[in-house]
Amino acid sequence: MNNMNNVMIFLIVMIAFLIFMLLYCLWKLNSIKKQLSKMDEILEDMQTGNSKQKILMPPNEITSSLAYKINKMVYAYEEKIMHYKMADEGNRQLMTSLSHDVRTPLTTLIGYLDAVHKKIVTGNDYYDYIETARCKAHDLKDYIDILFDWFKLNSDDLLLSMETVDISELTRNILKDWIPVFEEKLIEYDIEIPEKCIQVQVDADGYIRSINNLVQNVIAHGQASLIRINVWEEEKRVKISVWDNGTGIAGEDLPFLFDRLYKCDKARSEKGSGLGLSIVKQLVEKMKGNITADSLQGEYTVFVIQFSMLE
Repeated sequence: MNNMNNVMIFLIVMIAFLIFMLLYCLWKLNSIKKQLSKMDEILEDMQTGNSKQKILMPPNEITSSLAYKINKMVYAYEEKIMHYKMADEGNRQLMTSLSHDVRTPLTTLIGYLDAVHKKIVTGNDYYDYIETARCKAHDLKDYIDILFDWFKLNSDDLLLSMETVDISELTRNILKDWIPVFEEKLIEYDIEIPEKCIQVQVDADGYIRSINNLVQNVIAHGQASLIRINVWEEEKRVKISVWDNGTGIAGEDLPFLFDRLYKCDKARSEKGSGLGLSIVKQLVEKMKGNITADSLQGEYTVFVIQFSMLE
């Protein structure tokens, strides 16, 4: 009899436990259903463009892991959207700037040529107008060349041919073409390049363009009376510096100096595309080097390029 009672009690307890578990499971399933329904509503809301929604879930819920992964996807989606918006805005600014920078010298060039064609100017003025038009045409060509370089770099169409070069000799050959320009512009120059061979892996054309852009930047914008260009070795790296005593660059402008279209209007002249330094940075980095800039407004500006030396 006692055994029968024990069995009955056990069965009652088991039935009660099963009923409790069933009710708990039904409650849990209902809770999960509500959570999934909420996720669906939020995802549908996101689909309409509202990416600010987030799925909030207690960490001990069954769906918390799913909610976390969905939120992670949303964060990544938001970052991509922000990147595309910034890129789109940047492209609009680029096209506006390019339109202005190309049309302005082109309009001036046409004006001078029209004056010559219509014989508005005569005598010495005629030849002055022809010479001015020629200079404007060269300025426009230089600007278009910079644009092609920049677009090639950013579309990955520019293929660099890395080779072993003597950076001392290559730099020396680049700068000897600039000496007549320094003398014409009344800019003193101090060039220190070691006689020894320093071998590095670079794209020769890319390196030439980088140094030329830095020197041109000094001449066009720095208002300098002295330029110093040094090449030296330091801890298995070769460094190339371009220093000038021009107007300098304000501290707040330095972090953005290599950004495309960035012009330090307070420190530099308005002339220029705003792409030259961006091109230098991209070229140097594609050659596995790096470039830094330092400046003190009214005192100096210095750019330093670094490459690893070959053993």
